[in-house]
Amino acid sequence: MPTAAFTTLGCKVNQYETQRILDDFEARGFGITEFNKHADVYVINTCSVTQAAERKSHYMVRKVATQNPDAIVVMTGCYGEMAKIKGETVAEASLIVPNHQKLQTLQHLLRKYPELEDALDTQPTLPAKSTARRTRATLKVQDGCNVFCTFCSIPYTRKVMHSRPLGELVAEAELRAAQGYRELVVTGVLVGAYGQEPNFGRSELSDATPLLQITTQPHSWSPETNYSRPDLADVLLRLTQVPGIERVRLSSIEPTQVTDRLLQAFASEPKLCPHLHIPLQSGDSGILRTMNRPYDQQYYLDRCAAAYAAIPDLAITSDIMVGFPGEDRAAFENTLVVVRSVGFARAHLFRYSPRPNTPAADFIDQIPDAEKEARSKELTAACRESQQKFIQKFLGRTLEVLVENREGHSAAGGDESDAGSSGNDGNTAIEIENGGSANQLLLSGYTGNYIRVQFTGGSHLIRTVVKVQLTEPTTDGAIGEVGGAHFAPQEAPPDADFIPLATFAAALA
Repeated sequence: MPTAAFTTLGCKVNQYETQRILDDFEARGFGITEFNKHADVYVINTCSVTQAAERKSHYMVRKVATQNPDAIVVMTGCYGEMAKIKGETVAEASLIVPNHQKLQTLQHLLRKYPELEDALDTQPTLPAKSTARRTRATLKVQDGCNVFCTFCSIPYTRKVMHSRPLGELVAEAELRAAQGYRELVVTGVLVGAYGQEPNFGRSELSDATPLLQITTQPHSWSPETNYSRPDLADVLLRLTQVPGIERVRLSSIEPTQVTDRLLQAFASEPKLCPHLHIPLQSGDSGILRTMNRPYDQQYYLDRCAAAYAAIPDLAITSDIMVGFPGEDRAAFENTLVVVRSVGFARAHLFRYSPRPNTPAADFIDQIPDAEKEARSKELTAACRESQQKFIQKFLGRTLEVLVENREGHSAAGGDESDAGSSGNDGNTAIEIENGGSANQLLLSGYTGNYIRVQFTGGSHLIRTVVKVQLTEPTTDGAIGEVGGAHFAPQEAPPDADFIPLATFAAALA
């Protein structure tokens, strides 16, 4: 049996696509192994959103080709497209699959290397239910971007605007639920553009096709109501109806696509996580115009205010850039004003880096690296303060947490998730370091409004939703406490010693 290994660079859309490719290989009979182990085929889903991402993408291809000269090295993703645009060659890659055909990677591979097919089982198999690897599954509903922000290369590497049919999305969600996933993270390159292609839906929808409507009541879709085509709100509401799915989270949405209809959907459906990731990029209206972002500071503030008014306990997270060409001190101060006004629950911070063939790369008023670094530190401090204020509001409250894993706990915390960000921002990510040592294994998970909570409990709670009282803050989340023992009578899991002493003391009183 030939073996295959996979790795992903870049955004959540890439992560989703790699999982789809892996599922195809597994179903066809390939043995799946870790990327750092020996394999017959290595598949690298690359990224070009920053210069660093391009360098790392090429490095990963070169590394496996050098370490395993007999292996087949398959490259796909945005860096493959950008390398072609720039006239670069990636000689170490045995096969380069075009970005828009990456979900046909297996077919491309078997056409070029038919001997692999001879070594596979003759009967393809379906992936086993045990292949569920995480509590949260990413579901890509849309691809392509046509906005052409002046700093971003994504419209050049993901040119085709495409929305997946609603029925196809529901079927995939049902599969993920059967595999044990409890939360869906809905993502896309420009996810709010779902369903906006001129001919979308006409081939698969008829006048009798049940679509969704939004009212103020939960589970508010109706088979009697028809629209010409579904939009993002319809998709989100329909996914909440899939049995076994307890949460649906939206990964990232542009400010201009935070419509009243979308907010009404979140307000009406408890399974929609009260969390909106709304990229800001800059809080200065002049810089936003130069970026070709279709909103100004006041529009952004107004949309956030409308979202807070509509959705209880809402968390707003964001992507913010520093050092865009022409950003003077006053423009940077305007970004700080928005950070403090909105009160972001979390923010991904980026330093601007020029992308080839984008207009901003040729702007003459580039910001020195030292100034970018200084501003990034100042912005990091402001965002941390905003995050802490958000967490403080929920201390003492009991919130539902989807338990994902057991991990080391330190007082400083640490963030291993990027559920909010699409990653399509054309900039250099700032890594925020957290100190401390892992000295206690705690359960960990996220509330619906994206607070990372760690607490004591048994491993039987993993992949379940439990009620946790938030008791004290950490750098990036909170320590919590479950309300009581989660055992049936005379039943306890092997790690019952993780149940708080207070629980047993109360039971004996």
